[in-house]
Amino acid sequence: MSAATGDTADTPDLLARMSTSAVDTATLEALRLTVDRLCADYPSVAAHQLLTESRAWLDRMADLLNHRLTLSQHREVLSMAGMLALLVGCLEQDTGASNRAEATRRSALSLGLESDDHDVIGWSYEMSAWFSLTRGDYRGVLTAADTGIAKAGDRSVSVQLFAQQAKAWARIGDRRRVEVALDQGRCLLERLPYPEDVQHHFVVDPHKWDFYAMDTYRLAGENEHAESLADEVLSMATDWTGRVISPMRAAEAHVTKGVVSARQGDLDSAISHGQTALEGTRQSVPSLVMVGKELGTELMQHYPNETEAKEYVDELRSLATTAA
Repeated sequence: MSAATGDTADTPDLLARMSTSAVDTATLEALRLTVDRLCADYPSVAAHQLLTESRAWLDRMADLLNHRLTLSQHREVLSMAGMLALLVGCLEQDTGASNRAEATRRSALSLGLESDDHDVIGWSYEMSAWFSLTRGDYRGVLTAADTGIAKAGDRSVSVQLFAQQAKAWARIGDRRRVEVALDQGRCLLERLPYPEDVQHHFVVDPHKWDFYAMDTYRLAGENEHAESLADEVLSMATDWTGRVISPMRAAEAHVTKGVVSARQGDLDSAISHGQTALEGTRQSVPSLVMVGKELGTELMQHYPNETEAKEYVDELRSLATTAA
């Protein structure tokens, strides 16, 4: 649900409740719904807008901890603050503030440990794996993923941690371990109940798994499989009116189709998909640059003298400066 919908209509009332000397169950439930709504807004709301709103709510939670709370209420607020800190860290990373994102991730981990929330703990390690992946630190990805899986156990976040392992092994070039990680993640996903809210950023559903698998098959050179998954991702990232509702997933799917086109000798299609990926208004810049480089490498390998290929690489380099 977006920020413009009914969830925020009760914000003044919720703020008033949070200002009282004692906090009731209804107030905490309303606060939990607000956190969930913010997490569901992640793929569609402008990053800076969502970051501003999320930081404001995080500050309010910090103030709430100074009120008279029961032990269980204190723990619940810490848990919600941890989840919101994870969201803030993701948004900071998306906008290129990598150092700040890492500091926020560490704060989220501390909140998770203090509240004994294994979801928050697991996702803090997943973020570490993601950050390492965009830096090209593949051993760092594997270390963070192993730790996160051990801490989180059989939870949704572990599915994504197995996916991060697969991405790292694909870039290292170990195909056998790619398949092992994918199998482990897929088996765990099948054992877990289907999530109540697939829009929530910190849950993994079967369609999100297709998005992860697409990355590994693209890197492995399995063009037909990668393109098939890219088509599936694009289908799920677009609503019935043709509006893109998951722009970041759609961007990587377009890069995947661009890579396959470049390998198959279709320069026009490769450039078209590459440009579409770069034109999205909601981007995770470090991740987009990471996968965009793969298309740039294919273009320079197959079409080193073509103007369109050089222009795409130049545009990608320009984007990369914002993530530096």
